Amino acid sequence: MITYFDGKFVDDAEAVISVRSRALNYGLGCFGGIRGYLAPDGKQVNLFRVVDHITRLQHSARVLHMRLPGAHDEICGVVAELLRRNDVHHDVYVRPLVLNGSTKLAPVMREEDSVLAIYCLPLQRYMEKDAIDVCVSSWRRATDNAIPARTKATGLYLNSALARREAHDNGYDEAIFLTEYGKVSEGSAEHVFIVRDGVLYSPPSTEDNLDGITRRSLIALATEDLGLKVVERVIGRTELYVADELFLCGTGAQIQPVRSVDKRTIGNGGIGPITARLNQHFDDVVRGRVEARRGWLSPVW
Repeated sequence: MITYFDGKFVDDAEAVISVRSRALNYGLGCFGGIRGYLAPDGKQVNLFRVVDHITRLQHSARVLHMRLPGAHDEICGVVAELLRRNDVHHDVYVRPLVLNGSTKLAPVMREEDSVLAIYCLPLQRYMEKDAIDVCVSSWRRATDNAIPARTKATGLYLNSALARREAHDNGYDEAIFLTEYGKVSEGSAEHVFIVRDGVLYSPPSTEDNLDGITRRSLIALATEDLGLKVVERVIGRTELYVADELFLCGTGAQIQPVRSVDKRTIGNGGIGPITARLNQHFDDVVRGRVEARRGWLSPVW
């Protein structure tokens, strides 16, 4: 595999950072996740909203006193070139990272220490189950005034790892975080949507969660394409238990239906009709079958 590292395309084994780096020692970095989908012709690969993903990565870097080495369109071009150099003709996941490469002691953040790395890997489903069982984690989501979730900071994912480990130890597939105020935030790496009486509800990004591109895409698809009502508001824990439908979403997870929360079955325990409808439309969009949404797609070849 070929990886982009610090200005060059290199063999994956050569894309290394020092054990002394601040990125490793202190978790100083941020990252993104971009999906590429194989088109119906079996050859073309379309990157989904790559422009928005790189914009968010730039914003993350700015918040964390880091920077991307190049203009926005140059970084987008590097992502596409990486896939061409790896001869990608399949569904793919791309991970860009901005890391603090300094080997000096102490957790100090400086723009000039930034190193950009981008790698890719084949990816179909993030979770293997059609519908999953989740729990509300005893770990709370780190607050925006502690470690800003909107930056996709690498160090923040210790918080996610603890919640997911707790979920797995107790027989669940995934965890849902509450904020310090006891309101629904997000999953360990996904956003939350519930459906009640035909209306979609989702916590806003001010609830200590990521400003999700997949989440924003689904809101647009639901309201503008499918004529569904979406309300962004604070959600209480027990609302999860009485939802008609519930799903998680994200670049990796895409749309992941939830079967139960804390051993309370959601709906009939299957995939609800609104979730199924939105999932099918989302798949049509990312595969290039919806003409009106092709502006979200960037062809690699």
